[in-house]
Amino acid sequence: MSASTQAHERIDLRTSPEVKELIVRAASSVGMTVSAFLLGTAQERAREILAEKETVTLSSRDWIAFAKALDNTEKSRPKLAAAMKRHRDWQKR
Repeated sequence: MSASTQAHERIDLRTSPEVKELIVRAASSVGMTVSAFLLGTAQERAREILAEKETVTLSSRDWIAFAKALDNTEKSRPKLAAAMKRHRDWQKR
């Protein structure tokens, strides 16, 4: 945890002596406290999991089909067009 980060929440864990010793050894081997090691490792893994679950990956063929489906709508979608414009403008920054 950085010096500018304040701890506001607490997480309590119970584990076996073997798992605790494993975590203590790993944290020590990289020069970290057990708390810093657990928080850093859990944060990193949480970001990986959420990135997997919240990201849609399309093949080139699927992306083209998706874009064509959006372009070929019969109904006018001004909110979607505005959102796409904001996204393009944001990407240019």
